[in-house]
Amino acid sequence: MRTSKVFLLTVLLLSVKLALAVEAIEGKYVYTINLTRVVDDKVFLELTVPAIDEKEITFHLPKMVPGTYAIEDYGRFVSDLQALDKKGRPLPVEKTGTNSWKISKAKKLAKITYWVEDSYDTELPGPEIFQPAGTNIEASKNFILNASGYFGFLNNATHLSYEIKVIKPAGFYGSTGLIPRSTNKPAATTITSGGQASGPETAVDIFTTASYDELVDSPIMYSRPDTTFINVAGTRVLVSVYSPNSLITSAAIANTIDEVLMAQKDYLGGQLPVDKYAFIFYFTDEPVMSYGALEHSYSSFYYMPEYPIDEMTQQLRDFAAHEFFHIVTPLSIHSEEIVPFDFINPKMSRHLWLYEGMTEYFAGNAQVKGKLISIDQYINMLREKMMVAAQFNDTLPMTELSLGALDTYADQYYNVYQKGALVCMALDLTLLDLSDGQYGVQQLMADLAKEYGKDKSFKDEALFDKITELTFPEVRDFFRHYVEGPEPLPMAEILRKAGLDYEDEGKFFDYSLGLTNANIGVDMQQNVLYIQNEEELDAFGKLLGLKNGDIIKAMNGRPFPDLGPQVQEFVMDILSGMEEGKEFTITVLREDEQGEAKEITLAANTIKVERIAPYTIRPMAQPSGKQMRVMAAWLGL
Repeated sequence: MRTSKVFLLTVLLLSVKLALAVEAIEGKYVYTINLTRVVDDKVFLELTVPAIDEKEITFHLPKMVPGTYAIEDYGRFVSDLQALDKKGRPLPVEKTGTNSWKISKAKKLAKITYWVEDSYDTELPGPEIFQPAGTNIEASKNFILNASGYFGFLNNATHLSYEIKVIKPAGFYGSTGLIPRSTNKPAATTITSGGQASGPETAVDIFTTASYDELVDSPIMYSRPDTTFINVAGTRVLVSVYSPNSLITSAAIANTIDEVLMAQKDYLGGQLPVDKYAFIFYFTDEPVMSYGALEHSYSSFYYMPEYPIDEMTQQLRDFAAHEFFHIVTPLSIHSEEIVPFDFINPKMSRHLWLYEGMTEYFAGNAQVKGKLISIDQYINMLREKMMVAAQFNDTLPMTELSLGALDTYADQYYNVYQKGALVCMALDLTLLDLSDGQYGVQQLMADLAKEYGKDKSFKDEALFDKITELTFPEVRDFFRHYVEGPEPLPMAEILRKAGLDYEDEGKFFDYSLGLTNANIGVDMQQNVLYIQNEEELDAFGKLLGLKNGDIIKAMNGRPFPDLGPQVQEFVMDILSGMEEGKEFTITVLREDEQGEAKEITLAANTIKVERIAPYTIRPMAQPSGKQMRVMAAWLGL
């Protein structure tokens, strides 16, 4: 017991010392970043520090940021860091870790200067950074300013305000959810040693935030502007695009997602909790192995391959729907682990099922309620989530997955978008069943937002009890069994509440391209699909005469697209045009006996084939009145 008391006393003393160190910093951070001079793929930054009453202090960049659930170590991109007094004389600096620098004689500290390299094309060792959380420096073309990759803080003083002065090339526009304090050509803005002072071919934007959390929550993309604004219930929604070959425009994306945003506005009761929101799209013409988006309270950032927009319409809608709903959580509903965030030693919340799962669930449910997708399409979305979730550990409690998402359960993280969304669907149907269709997760999230809101965090361990207090006693058992506990969701029981029958596996007859997942191979180097395991082809594939090694080139005379988000839409379009008895053709590249590859076209009259469908969902023959009311409230009938 003596050892425990000593340990506890040590922890308390360290906590007091850290708190005093933070209190010894007063004022605000003032940064200048120069985008007009890029040297060796780096830009220069100067920080005017707040007043410090400490002999020694530590400057940090983040180890991790919210929403990524992965270590980034942004400090490795910093070089030539100097600490200077008021006369520009250097002070002693010691690098104490990947993301930290200890500065001696800190009472004399006036400025910190350094260079930053970007993450998009770095050769530096360390964890790969998810591109929407990364940084890009392309002189005279594009700059991605995710604040975590450029701007730092002293000790743990992330609560102080920030002023960011961005020296930008003339004609460049900073796309962001922030509202700039000023935008103009500079009069006398200079920086200590970053090269040239601003001149007639530059301009300066000034942004301010109340804290480091808000700064990191506000990415900025600089490029020559391609922007479109949409008005959604009084909220100005910015769509900004960087497309290196001008294949995609902001107007085209705005037209694609406009009705999704309107449906989401209705889903949220006709009002949005923000005055401005920004969709920031960076398209790359480089080959990509992964792409995606990252949510923020007032914006979302997208990194995607540069394909024509008509090849990825539904994917853009789904991405936008998911990320936009993050204005509910974590903006209005978050735990103390999220805000204020610990950027040095990040702590995970138990509630990824809420932050990502509920957001993903809302994204699909809003589209079916808004009549943007059919009920069949929506049911298929749920089935796909069941199929993907089946590849993960179904007995791992969602709370444990959340707490271990950085390390122990990193390989299970993607399940928060699958089972997490299904948990939220199950919660919705449970609430609607208990309330006879009058109260579901839409109303629950609105009530939680009223209870907490942007500036009030909930206790991580208290959320389930709070939801139970707001709803029904039975809901506590739901969380105990299916979120905190290891029990799989009782899908048949859940869907029966909405008048739907469920089978783990069902048989039906439908059209097919002759292929199944068992006999499609992917060659990422050649960017093609090919046939493998021909013995597993379905009846139509065998009728067509597909063979191992065939590379798919065209279907019904239409060239097969490069691998990417457009493949699914292409396949669905082909399937929708199939008719029984009508000739179907598939062109493949096949090697002959001499090993020479030649294009050949295979043809057969279309037939329906027996297919085994996992997770079959069908309407019940005679649902009760209550089941019909639950279904109507769930699907917006």
